[in-house]
Amino acid sequence: MIDIHTHLLPGVDDGSPSLAVSLPVLQQFAADGVDVVVCTPHLTASRAVEAPYNKHLQILGALREAAPAGLELKLGWEIMLDMPGTDLRHPQLSLGGSKAVLVEFPRMLVPPHATEELFRLRMSGVVPVLAHPERYTGCSVEQVEAWRRSGTVIQVDGAGLLGGHRAPGLARTLLERGLIDVIASDTHGDARSLTPVRDWLLEFGTTEQADLLTHENARRLLADEPLEPVPPLVLRHGMLDRLKRLVLGGSRSGGAAPA
Repeated sequence: MIDIHTHLLPGVDDGSPSLAVSLPVLQQFAADGVDVVVCTPHLTASRAVEAPYNKHLQILGALREAAPAGLELKLGWEIMLDMPGTDLRHPQLSLGGSKAVLVEFPRMLVPPHATEELFRLRMSGVVPVLAHPERYTGCSVEQVEAWRRSGTVIQVDGAGLLGGHRAPGLARTLLERGLIDVIASDTHGDARSLTPVRDWLLEFGTTEQADLLTHENARRLLADEPLEPVPPLVLRHGMLDRLKRLVLGGSRSGGAAPA
């Protein structure tokens, strides 16, 4: 598995406060089969030119030294689009040096000109990866379809599908319609991971979707390769019953947590 959205770089944002918190998470990730983790601390577009890249690279180096062998750590950002028109083309703002840039909307709301801004970013040469659309108030399937047509990659949180957020309905609808490109954990040093949603998909024989959503499309994104379309998935009654048991039983994806 590859996790492109985590807040495990210690002591830099509202995620993991220390190496002592990040390390057990990375150890569990490695044990679960994660081989690449991108650390994506918060950054606002209005301060992109001030991004402390070198400082974070030093912290990442210390994290790499302590991380389990075989687990590759990359640096990126989760950039809040608080100022339209910002140039995000610098490689230091990307996910692991790729053309992909992880972005989010301010205040968990869809801005009035969201589609135009995402299209502008794509036309500038970067690949915008929109974090957790299922969490934005007022977000609709039609908007997600428009964003994908503009060249935006859609990243849903695993907790969004497993009911860890307030309104999992949109995330599941996106899954059913084949509108999710990548699933990530968005862990802040807590128990959220890719494992529960991957296992949930595999349990019902959806091997192709599980691989594309938790590994292959993330690999392609980081390698600047075209993503593969994810086939729509019909959520049968048995799948939803199993999902309910996972949530009520306290899956490792955790509950509602910081953005």
